[in-house]
Amino acid sequence: MDFNKVYLIFQNYFRPKRMRQFVELFNLKDSDSILDVGGGILNWNYISIRPKITIGNINIEDRDEERFSFRNIDGTNLPYKDDSFDIAFSNSVIEHVGDWDKQEQFAVEIQRVAKNYYVQTPNKWFPIEPHFVSPLIHLLPRNIFRKLLPFLSLWYWVNRPSKQHVDKIFSQTKLLSESQMRELFPDAKIIREKFLFFSKSIIAVRIITNKYD
Repeated sequence: MDFNKVYLIFQNYFRPKRMRQFVELFNLKDSDSILDVGGGILNWNYISIRPKITIGNINIEDRDEERFSFRNIDGTNLPYKDDSFDIAFSNSVIEHVGDWDKQEQFAVEIQRVAKNYYVQTPNKWFPIEPHFVSPLIHLLPRNIFRKLLPFLSLWYWVNRPSKQHVDKIFSQTKLLSESQMRELFPDAKIIREKFLFFSKSIIAVRIITNKYD
C-alpha cells in the first residue's frame, strides 16, 4: 500500500472545503498578496481565485513561477517587514516547527508579517492522530505514546520505518489544543473544523482591515 495515496484521499476531502472557506472568509481577490508559510502549490489549485502567492518553506530553492514565488525561509524567523502581505496563511505547519518556544515564535511571525491571517492545525484532542494514524495513544504522556507507536500506528505498519525515522517524525510533531491556539493567537477568531461530531482541526483567523468589506 502506498500510504501517500491514503493521505491524499483525506486531503482531497478536507482541503478543498477548507480552501473554499478561506476564500469566503477573506473575500479573496486576484489582487491579494499571500504568504503561505510551510505550504506548497496543492492548496491553491483547489480554488479558482488566483492571488499572488509567496510560498515560504525550508529545503526549497528560491525561484519564481508565474504567480508563485518560492523562498527558502524559516517560519520562526521570516525575512519580511511588518504587514508585508495582505494575508499570512499556514496549513498543518505549526505542529511541526519544534517545541512550544518555536511555536510561539512562529505565531508571532505570522501575526507580524500580515494584518490578516489564517492558521490551521490538527486538533490534539481528535481521537485519531493524523500523522501516525493511531487511535487515542497521542493523548497519553509522550514517552508512553512513543513506546506504543509500533503497535498501534497504521502508518508504522504500512511503512515499517526505521527507529531513527520514527524518532525524527515523532520529535518534529507536537499537536496543539484549542486553548493553546487561543494562547498563541489571542486576537484570533477560532474556527473548529468538524468530522464525525469531533473537532478535527483548529483554525485561527484574524481579519482586521476594511480591504475585504
